[in-house]
Amino acid sequence: MKKKLLFLAILFLVSVESTKANNLNYNDSIHIEIQKDSIRLVELDRYWDAYVQAVKEGDFEGLKALYHKDAVLVKAASVIQTSIPIDMALAEWKEGLDNTKKGKEIAEVEFRFSQRIGNETTAHETGIFMFTTMNNKSKVKLKYPVHFEMLMIRGSDGWYALMEHLKSDATQEEWDALN
Repeated sequence: MKKKLLFLAILFLVSVESTKANNLNYNDSIHIEIQKDSIRLVELDRYWDAYVQAVKEGDFEGLKALYHKDAVLVKAASVIQTSIPIDMALAEWKEGLDNTKKGKEIAEVEFRFSQRIGNETTAHETGIFMFTTMNNKSKVKLKYPVHFEMLMIRGSDGWYALMEHLKSDATQEEWDALN
């Protein structure tokens, strides 16, 4: 009987210690993943800051550098729904960027996110962006919010957009809700 009790006591202690070790490893794993995700989000925030700055300055080459060379723009929010290589999209945006650079107009973009999914090398960012253009006297010419998704990868020197999906027009209320 004493041997049975001793055996049960040892078995109980081993299972408790094993459970503690497993919980510690699980909690450590969660902590490491949270740290990695925080680093990824800081890096992605830098990406979006660079995007905002490129639009504000009319920096065509700076904006182009934020996209992978094989990136695609999906336009579902426009009258003509299509998918085009990013080089074609950039060509469409070039005149506006040049006008901004020359001071003929002011352009701004702001991003708000509803979902940010990813790991160390990939990201899928979802939200709304507000694009605004003004004449050089700051009178608003165009202001519109658009639901978007951006699929991204991390390269050796930073993040790049692989796919930008302009999903649909957004309302001011939807924009305000993401604040």
